Amino acid sequence: VENHRRFLAFLERRVGSRDEAEDILQDAFVRSLDRADSVRDSGAIVPWFYRLLRNAVVDHHRRRGAEHRALAYAAGTADEAAPGADEGLRDEVCACVVSLLETLKPEYAAAIQRVDLDGAPVVEFAREAGITANNAGVRLHRAHEALRRQLALTCSTCTAHGCLDCTCRGPSRP
Repeated sequence: VENHRRFLAFLERRVGSRDEAEDILQDAFVRSLDRADSVRDSGAIVPWFYRLLRNAVVDHHRRRGAEHRALAYAAGTADEAAPGADEGLRDEVCACVVSLLETLKPEYAAAIQRVDLDGAPVVEFAREAGITANNAGVRLHRAHEALRRQLALTCSTCTAHGCLDCTCRGPSRP
């Protein structure tokens, strides 16, 4: 509980909404009560809880639809928040996500890079881009849609399962 603020900030960066982040965190606290006995080393409890949070974020994005599934692990900034966290997490993401950014409009690529990959809050991105937070949210949504379309064209069936364990082996450009 002493890391509550850090956990909440971690989730909020990944889901973009404080309300959704609070809901996910509450569910994770409840879930952790059932599974806490699986942690043998008390020093590993925080990294273990971050893994639980990352899994909760993945579940959240799966429920929200295909447009977010490819980006759920792309944020992959758990390493900075939890030393010793799953180091191989980035390797599980389709390499096409980052490669296809260059095919998007520059403002869309910048939005995805800054918010989803760098983990910056939407409000911070808006300030940096000189636009309102609402406009930044719309831009990010449109960027996600454009990336989703590009992924569907490039990766085909890999996108059906969220681009995890990708089998397309990188973007094939026409």
